Amino acid sequence: MPIAEAPRLIGNEQVSFVPISYPDPAPGQILLRVRANAVCGSDREIFAQGSDTIAGHEVAGEVAAVGPGATVPIGARGVAFLMAYCGRCRNCQRGATNVCLDKSGDLGFNRDGGLGPFALIDERVFFPVDDDIPFPLATMLLDVMGTSGHAMDRASLVRPDIESLYVAGAGPVGIGVLVMARIRFGPDVPIRVSDVSPWRLEFAESLGARPVHADRVDSIPLVDVAIDASGRTSAREAAVARLAKGGALICVGHGQDLRLDVSPDLIATERAVLGSEYFPFADLAHNLTLLREHRDTIARVITHTYDVAEVGEAFRTFLSGQSGKVVVTQA
Repeated sequence: MPIAEAPRLIGNEQVSFVPISYPDPAPGQILLRVRANAVCGSDREIFAQGSDTIAGHEVAGEVAAVGPGATVPIGARGVAFLMAYCGRCRNCQRGATNVCLDKSGDLGFNRDGGLGPFALIDERVFFPVDDDIPFPLATMLLDVMGTSGHAMDRASLVRPDIESLYVAGAGPVGIGVLVMARIRFGPDVPIRVSDVSPWRLEFAESLGARPVHADRVDSIPLVDVAIDASGRTSAREAAVARLAKGGALICVGHGQDLRLDVSPDLIATERAVLGSEYFPFADLAHNLTLLREHRDTIARVITHTYDVAEVGEAFRTFLSGQSGKVVVTQA
């Protein structure tokens, strides 16, 4: 039962290091020693409002202890899937672990997460990664590659012949969509990315996007697919207006609502609006192959790393609008 200090986000953008006791792993559980945790836009509210739970859900580390019945060896390196899916329900049985009907928790939200020195997780959510992938880079398998790749999988259900793409929001998920789309579709498919941050627009352009300020989205030619990574009503509605007939809007950024005029927006144009929640656990194997094949490109998404002692500064950098993915590391 290790006892250690962990950074708790206490609200008002303040951090307090508090002692925390980690229980021994129960049957089927493992205790992961955290080595890296990427900061996510969904942590923004926790940083502002605080939480009694240790935040962090993009976790990479190594197995420090195992409970009865767990088979993963101590010292194994890997990442943790956010959702403690049940593995038994109808959705899990068809592989849709991201929409489990009976999940028992979410790492970093109602279970202590990856900003702490350890994370207690179910063995089934651990995905092994060999030591050829550094821990900070391994975190890219999660929200950056997993969430973004799944959004495009959702889009392909409606438009398997994607020839143009628009991404609303150049935060880490939007940048992830851009990078994964470039890998999937090659250099010839035009990908337009909008944001209000000049820094992020320039960053997106360096990764192969055609940047568009959020005030100029109406200038974008009609596209097959739009992916909203902003979570904003205005961005979603502007994206719908830029969809060609038969196009699809994929909402991947949590946040505000979307208002539609069903006849012109959906029926007459046969457009579709789909949600995309995280990604199925099984996607990790394919994404690990992609990470090895496109390591240098994906590594560029990480623009800043901080030691856990500087976690407050890590969040301030992330929220500045002048960063890609920010990763907090622990020795």
